[in-house]
Amino acid sequence: MKRLDYRSPGFEAHLAALEETSLFDPAIEARTRDIIEAVRARGDDALIATTARFDGWQAANATAFRVTDAELRDAGNAVSAEFKRAAKFALRNIEFFNRRGLRSGWSARNPQGATVGEKYDPLQRVGIYVPGGTAPLVSSSLMTVALARVAGCPERVVCTPARDGKVNPALLFGLKLSGATEIYKLGGSQAVAAMAFGTPTIRRVAKVFGPGNAYVVAAKRLLFGHVGVDLLPGPSELLVIADDSAEAPLIAADMLAQAEHGSGHERVFLVTTSEKVEAAVRAEIEKQLASLSRSDLCRKVLANTAAVIVARSLAQAAEIANRIAPEHLELHCKGARKLLPKLTTAGAIFIGRWSPTVAGDFVAGPSHELPTGGAGRIFPGLTVDQFQRRTSVVEYNAAALRKSVAAIGEFAKAEGLDAHGRSATIRFER
Repeated sequence: MKRLDYRSPGFEAHLAALEETSLFDPAIEARTRDIIEAVRARGDDALIATTARFDGWQAANATAFRVTDAELRDAGNAVSAEFKRAAKFALRNIEFFNRRGLRSGWSARNPQGATVGEKYDPLQRVGIYVPGGTAPLVSSSLMTVALARVAGCPERVVCTPARDGKVNPALLFGLKLSGATEIYKLGGSQAVAAMAFGTPTIRRVAKVFGPGNAYVVAAKRLLFGHVGVDLLPGPSELLVIADDSAEAPLIAADMLAQAEHGSGHERVFLVTTSEKVEAAVRAEIEKQLASLSRSDLCRKVLANTAAVIVARSLAQAAEIANRIAPEHLELHCKGARKLLPKLTTAGAIFIGRWSPTVAGDFVAGPSHELPTGGAGRIFPGLTVDQFQRRTSVVEYNAAALRKSVAAIGEFAKAEGLDAHGRSATIRFER
């Protein structure tokens, strides 16, 4: 892992380099743009071709992309009873949390007596991308599709990549359990383009949700406007803030858990005020790597996109965390809750030794779809109200408009829009 020390020359420049967003890779963007244009121009034929090229299986025709009821039944039979219980356990927590995040309409009288308010309606047809490449992210099915169901979206369309034309049974079980109404064996930026533009096989959606690799994130960014998008969640990130009270085995385990996703773009950071903790964490990482099945993937991340940052104080550590804007932020320090007000850009914050990021990944309740690559400075994590559409509602009576007409006229005069002013005054000229 790289090492940065606040006392070292060039610290600020090295820290600024870590802040750089990973969301804009020109080469990935160019390749993604080509795929998007192919899907727009050739529809299902492009989906068949790109699936053969990138996912390694040849669909006989576009109807082969749709997961059948028989496949869903077979998946349910293939999954263990223990996993079914675990999935239902997580689903209860996800529903519990997200029912409380739904927004409700309201109505009130403004100072002039007009009735104003808001109403919220579920999006009617939403598209959800669920990763299924090197690891079938069963938890992502619950953390996205279940929110759409809680919000009341009637059509919940899922795209997820397949291997040899088959989707992992546990993932299919999770998608059915969480409420997917259509499931397609499609991955990558071509899946996002299909949901955005529509094809003869897949009707277009109003908004696309879900995490993915760099190509999926690039597609969501390039297609914004053609379709709504939720946020830009790419490869996993973790930043740990630790003082001399921290326990190195726990920190090492948590860093390795996020490094093992395997895309090579994951980022893990330790920001510590203790060089003793730094040394202990480095030793523990080496010790724990020996027993991990994906140790090669972890080592790649640790070598290329991981860093230890030595900070002068917890206050400086918080400043560093805000600049990096990590997806996940763990606090392993005394007085962690007192640090919370200073932390303003993380996707999710986990407090103390008993709150590993994996609890949020799988079962805690808030969606684990979170902003990465510095996008936390702009975006929050996925919430259930993002599946709702807001509409303002305005109703004036004669008395309320009469009290407002002079102000309307002044705005119309200032902006040189006399028809605007007349549209209000004409109501009192009859």
